[in-house]
Amino acid sequence: MPHTSSARKHGGDQSEGSGSVLKSQRAKMGGIANDSEKKGSSKRLKDVEISVPIVYGTVSFWLGKRASEYNSHKWTVYVRGTTNEDLGVVIRRAVFQLHTSFNNPTRVVDSPPFELSESGWGEFEIAITLYFHSDVCDKQLDLYHHLKLYPEDDSGPQSTKKPVVVESYDEIVFSEPSESFFARVQNHPAVIVPRLPATFNLPPPAPIDNVNEKKKGDTKDHTLSQWFMTFSEADELLKLAAARQQVQAYIVKLRRQMSLIDGQPQQSLPTSGH
Repeated sequence: MPHTSSARKHGGDQSEGSGSVLKSQRAKMGGIANDSEKKGSSKRLKDVEISVPIVYGTVSFWLGKRASEYNSHKWTVYVRGTTNEDLGVVIRRAVFQLHTSFNNPTRVVDSPPFELSESGWGEFEIAITLYFHSDVCDKQLDLYHHLKLYPEDDSGPQSTKKPVVVESYDEIVFSEPSESFFARVQNHPAVIVPRLPATFNLPPPAPIDNVNEKKKGDTKDHTLSQWFMTFSEADELLKLAAARQQVQAYIVKLRRQMSLIDGQPQQSLPTSGH
């Protein structure tokens, strides 16, 4: 039975039972090599960028009474869209590199959802390599995620019902995308595309390799979706607005206190001439 590394725990990660964001970055990818001179690729759109927000992470469940010394947790590592939409429109393949103590530690997932589940007892770093469709980008993107099995507070009790969730947010930015790529994703909910001039005519969307018509990569009904974190620009704006209101209310409170303090000595002074 496969098991994880001999290093049982590692410090440095910030996570809770309900999950936490580890980092936010913006990975900028180039377009197709040699200015789209490859066969089957269309010309590229100058001064245009396409952004694909993604989330990658792990959900780890303690096995409770079924836990043993070398098999204490069941976990899933994944790459998903921030709104849990199918990423197969952009990503062709995901390769997960597990610890060498696993049988077949290099796991290749050729269709969405891009995830795998395993069980073990130790924590380690998982390397995730994303490969894109031929009209998207000829470069690969390397991500790294630390598998976390135990709650941040090691003294706290573990629960079989509440997993340890650790997720990272990233944006993959494709500069000067091909016309075929742009045409295919311009109305896709997982992709952010700019508005082109009305006079610009795009070619009809071309089919892509290894795309399942059943759209199995849509994770809206995923069994773990209740544990997925929400990464929404609208939510962030609401949080900022609420924080701004709190700051403004606090400023008003301080001003009132200062006016009272300033007024007290003046009231205590005797009136001159009486």
